[in-house]
Amino acid sequence: MKEVFTEIFEKNLWKDDESASWPWSSYEQTKKIIEELPKLFRKFNIHSILDIPCGDFNWMKKVDLSGITYIGADIVNELVNKNYYKYDEEFMTLDITKDKLPRVDVVFVRDCLVHFSNKDIYKALKNIYKSGAKYLLTTTFPEHYVEHDIIIWPEGWGWRPLNFQKRPFNFPEPIAIINEWCTEANWVFSDKSLGLWEIETIYPLINKNA
Repeated sequence: MKEVFTEIFEKNLWKDDESASWPWSSYEQTKKIIEELPKLFRKFNIHSILDIPCGDFNWMKKVDLSGITYIGADIVNELVNKNYYKYDEEFMTLDITKDKLPRVDVVFVRDCLVHFSNKDIYKALKNIYKSGAKYLLTTTFPEHYVEHDIIIWPEGWGWRPLNFQKRPFNFPEPIAIINEWCTEANWVFSDKSLGLWEIETIYPLINKNA
């Protein structure tokens, strides 16, 4: 996993002029999130956040993080080191599937689990639960239903639009949702959203399948 994402970063395999992290990390694709995240933080009394993977911090730097303890983490060492020296925030190298995560109010996982096999998704979710965080905020596609799994490591990497309210995850309705207004692929993924769940409510589902 570490080798694959390091190669993607070093060679800019996603070929985005603005961000080497992922084309959906551009300012154009994140304007709605930048606007809505501070509102969500205030509504749910969130004061600390683990942003994993944080990527190159391209768009998050535009979010109003006043009163928020921010920790950015990524599996790619080079990204973490660059962010550490460039921005006045805390960054660390972590593997979301197995490393001990710092305790925060919300673990923010955007455009990450969609690349994982179901097995690795459950590893990540169980690891997030162990951190003691109250909320999970993650990418979901509420109008899609893709049932097939993908096998990533060591065969390569993949992607599919996951809907966490469908099988095999069967999450309840999120307590909050932010539609990203995604315009990629001619609005094919216009339902791309960030769903907020209380981790205690999804843990029985995680533990059952992990």
